[in-house]
Amino acid sequence: MENIIKIGVGLYIFNEKNQLLLGLRKSSHGGGTWCPPGGHLEYGESFEQAACREAKEETSLVISEKNVSVCGVTNDFFAETHKHYVTIHLITRHFSGTPHVCEHLKCVEWRWYDLDNLPPNLFLPVAHFLENPSFKL
Repeated sequence: MENIIKIGVGLYIFNEKNQLLLGLRKSSHGGGTWCPPGGHLEYGESFEQAACREAKEETSLVISEKNVSVCGVTNDFFAETHKHYVTIHLITRHFSGTPHVCEHLKCVEWRWYDLDNLPPNLFLPVAHFLENPSFKL
């Protein structure tokens, strides 16, 4: 087994009602948990470029990099799969389009949630982010 730490990005997208967009993961990595659009940082990308690219690939939403900002970083070790990620969390309140499931093998559905009514089964990096009092959405 290789001991590689990967870089992940997650983009917290809020609508005009201050609701957060979350998707139900279908893949073996975190299956059955909810998370914002995201994925791996690719070579040469900025965090903002990666977040916008992943959001478009997963939801079809179009987001400008200038409307995205970093809001936190977590260190996430998945004991069950022995995967280790440093996750860059970003936020935006500006997008165009309507979210659709574009990667049917990875996501069951996209749903808007009020911050005071999030699902209990959050993806590990999201849970780590939200339990840290110094991070603000």
